[in-house]
Amino acid sequence: MDGIMTTTHAVEVRNVFKNYGDVEALHDLSLDFPKGELTSLLGPSGCGKTTLLKIIAGLLPATSGEVFVNGETVTGPGPDRAFVFQDFALLPWASVLRNVAFGLELRNVPKSEREAKAEKYIADVGLKGFEHKYPHQLSGGMRQRVGLARALSVDAQVLLMDEPFSAVDEQTRRKFQEDLLDLVQNENKTFIFVTHSIEEAVYVSDQIALLLPRPSRVSEIIRPGGFRHKDPDSIRRDSEYLDIVDDIWKSLRTYVE
Repeated sequence: MDGIMTTTHAVEVRNVFKNYGDVEALHDLSLDFPKGELTSLLGPSGCGKTTLLKIIAGLLPATSGEVFVNGETVTGPGPDRAFVFQDFALLPWASVLRNVAFGLELRNVPKSEREAKAEKYIADVGLKGFEHKYPHQLSGGMRQRVGLARALSVDAQVLLMDEPFSAVDEQTRRKFQEDLLDLVQNENKTFIFVTHSIEEAVYVSDQIALLLPRPSRVSEIIRPGGFRHKDPDSIRRDSEYLDIVDDIWKSLRTYVE
């Protein structure tokens, strides 16, 4: 059937080009995202990571090429994908519960059902007891947790995360990274994660796609090893983890101005 393909991957990017006027952002980029895993997009600033994420989300059209999600061609946003924004993108006039349930409200899910699901994910991200607080009453880290709970609550199979931890302090960021590992293990969803941090990418990822500077294409695919199954503190001290971080830095340092 046209527009549908059989696949073992949640997301497949095929020969995607993206131009902004005379500027070529993505050049013949192809990449697979395995189901149930977290793939990080890593590369120098301006290499097209967020552009690629928005094309997968259906928020931005490719100039040419195709993207498939669960075998179906992406033609725009869809319920199979949820986006976690860097700047939280919460409704300032709505409570935590209403913010988390908002996507379900747009889908006309009955109030009792959507609030029960929202309460589950609010608890899962560590915000139980804050259901009736408002965004201005929360810290930056707590607001980001609300954004993550909202994305999880709509039960999308693919979660697209654009540097979701960049606006929080280092201690909160590390806790978020540990929580993200738990979510990947327990939720059986596919995560696509944009980050500038080599250490973060190696820590949270099943797969890392290194992108070259504009016009961007994939230079290397890295699959970190068994150290990710250790306890969180041990991972950061593991020699294999440290070696992979160092190898990626050597690959990218050429492109750092």
